[in-house]
Amino acid sequence: MKVLKFGGSSVANAENIKKVAAIVKKPEYQKAVIIVSALGGVTDLLIQTGSAASHGLESYKETLLQLEKRHIDTAKGLLPVTTQSSCLSSIKQQFNELEDICEGVFRLGELSARTKDRIVSFGELLSSKIIAAFFQSAGLNNQWIDSRTIIKTNSNYGFATVYFELTNQLIQEKIAESSALLFLAPGFISSDIENHTTTLGRGGSDYTASIFAAALKVEGLEIWTDVTGMMTADPRWVPNARTIPNISYREAMELSHFGAKVIYPPTIQPAMQKGISISVKNTFEPEAAGSLIEAIPQIAGDIITGISSINHVTLLSLEGSGMVGIPGFSKRLFEALAGEKVNVILITQSSSEHSICVAINTVDAEKAKRAVDTAFDYEVKTGKVEPLKVEHDQSIVALVGDKMKSHTGIAGRMFNALGRNGINIRAIAQGSSERNISAVLAYSDVKKAVNVLHEAFFESTHKQLNVYIIGAGNVGGKLIEQIKQQQQYLLENLNLQLRITGIANSRKMLFNEDGINLDQWKDSLAQSEAMSLTNFITTIIHKNLRNSVFVDVTANAEVASVYHKLLSKSVAVVACNKIAASSPFVNYRHLKSLSKEFNAPFLFETNVGAGLPVIGTLNDLIKSGDKINKIQAVLSGTLNFVFNNYDGKTSFAAVVKQAQDEGYTEPDPRLDLGGTDVMRKIMILAREAGEIIEMENISNNSFLPESCFEGTVADFYIEMAKHEAHFKSLYEAAAKENCKLKFVASFEDGKAAVGLQHIPSNSDFYHLYGKDNIVLFYTQRYPEQPLVVKGAGAGADVTASGVFADIIRVAR
Repeated sequence: MKVLKFGGSSVANAENIKKVAAIVKKPEYQKAVIIVSALGGVTDLLIQTGSAASHGLESYKETLLQLEKRHIDTAKGLLPVTTQSSCLSSIKQQFNELEDICEGVFRLGELSARTKDRIVSFGELLSSKIIAAFFQSAGLNNQWIDSRTIIKTNSNYGFATVYFELTNQLIQEKIAESSALLFLAPGFISSDIENHTTTLGRGGSDYTASIFAAALKVEGLEIWTDVTGMMTADPRWVPNARTIPNISYREAMELSHFGAKVIYPPTIQPAMQKGISISVKNTFEPEAAGSLIEAIPQIAGDIITGISSINHVTLLSLEGSGMVGIPGFSKRLFEALAGEKVNVILITQSSSEHSICVAINTVDAEKAKRAVDTAFDYEVKTGKVEPLKVEHDQSIVALVGDKMKSHTGIAGRMFNALGRNGINIRAIAQGSSERNISAVLAYSDVKKAVNVLHEAFFESTHKQLNVYIIGAGNVGGKLIEQIKQQQQYLLENLNLQLRITGIANSRKMLFNEDGINLDQWKDSLAQSEAMSLTNFITTIIHKNLRNSVFVDVTANAEVASVYHKLLSKSVAVVACNKIAASSPFVNYRHLKSLSKEFNAPFLFETNVGAGLPVIGTLNDLIKSGDKINKIQAVLSGTLNFVFNNYDGKTSFAAVVKQAQDEGYTEPDPRLDLGGTDVMRKIMILAREAGEIIEMENISNNSFLPESCFEGTVADFYIEMAKHEAHFKSLYEAAAKENCKLKFVASFEDGKAAVGLQHIPSNSDFYHLYGKDNIVLFYTQRYPEQPLVVKGAGAGADVTASGVFADIIRVAR
């Protein structure tokens, strides 16, 4: 014999109930006890009905009519017309009785626990009678059993405790006296010794099934629901969550206590005592294996079996020097909470005995505070204990697994993973069994935390990176193309799932938590909401996705001004924008400090040399103990392109316009030609080398006439044309000495300078063509022959590739 329980979703409507019948018809269930819940959602509606009636709201009548219609429609959808009469009459009779009870509640304006239990019991009574009638009409001969006559409890309504010895005897007698092979009984309901209806609490249908299974010592208990077993995490939060094929009783109990709603916690105890295996299966995928709960799992699993959470938790902290060394404080605290029937979910106490911290359900917080304040009124008034600290909007995340005790470092991995993603832990608890490690954290972080932990312990195949890009112009567009092209490669070769979850330009912003479709991102962005930098940043922080990366591909000062908000929320920042790293040193140092404090990378390789590994090389030298003596560099691809192509025949303004058209210049070319961009770059290198330096500390031997800096970009081109003779004279002076013009940056002995220089043929800078950059690092290890980094230093493709490389560095 087996016991099968079908939950509310499995019997939610006529179509689903037919699926249940198809399962029960299988040969292996020829002799079985079937336990059913109320139709999906009915219990909640019955509770609302009783509550509305007690508050004098006549709307309860409308709810009753809707419930009656739903049950009648379900019966009509299941039964042949010729056999409907008896069932429909029974439904009508039960609703008449229910209506009488609710009218009494309405008139009295009071809903006692006993009456509430009586009202909600109708859900299971109605569904089980309808299903029994349908089974009979479908050729599944069965005997309906009233659970209230055989499951006996105390009179603690809503929290009834089962008298197992008596209940086991009554169940055994009931089954033995019948010749039927198939029995159908309502779950959830029972009665006390005086035969008053009670309930076994929410989830009590699972418990009913386990009680039957233990009493009859069946070969197996099956819990049929709407998921394919117990999962490694909540699949609504973690798309990659997977079914746990085998799990021990104690692991299942831990997971169910910590928010895994697949199985009701007390269900496991009766089955465990009798050694009865429990299968959790999916009514809508009956062929799926599901999860098997047993004493010792037959199949070896992961070190961590599952990750679960409890939400809507409040943290209570009792602290005070008057507690140290004084026995009885804990006893008084828990007595006060027990007196108000407040369930304690988690307990932790400091070794100094200075504080005790407990987590409770938020719904109990108000009465818990009153009880504790009353219990410790004297100590608070005399200053021995501080007033009870109450923190709402908390959650508990738990790692569960029998194998944790035999593996070191699990807690370290857990807290390291949370810490890397900026998730603050308020309290920690671990039982001596080492089967559960629990952490209290802010409710706003719980989804992120569960995903982070699932990735750390279950998704060794890949790591997910969530990227937000601001700036979808020339470079930004190339970056998105490169990411699209490489997504599959990264997944297959680096185990990296890189998703763009946000894109913005100056007009529009687009978000998709599951990843933006990069085949049509331009159209999607054009049709999205209006851009607001404040809303863009707020959305990133609010979504709180794990491994988030903010990528700034603009030259906008306002965008650079928000990096601190992201870094302080553990969101990595990759900046093509030079403004932040070249801002006042105090801000640069603050951003670096935030990056270190909140473990959020702040990378800006493309600030110097576009896609060249200039900053990375410099950092590697410093980290390995080398010391920078001198830096000499040509750092502007724009200026190198201009002076490589200007020969005095084509106008200087035309060459600059060509550079801008080909995407080598800043949006305002004067930042390049005036030396400002190169000043920023050499300052960034000096800072990365450890120097405290500001823009005003850098000397600039500019070649551009002052009048060129006035007016708009269009005015700039007009003014350059007026000064063509000046530019030609610069070229001719260099050519006369057999030299080339290069705009060179240098840093030595704490001083930095930029300016146009005549470069002779024996210089490393002489054979620098096109838009190439070159950086010479003279160090203690490279005192005479410098370490040279050379290559294309401008262009959308190479700049995008440099940004892309920084994104990959964040992932690593």
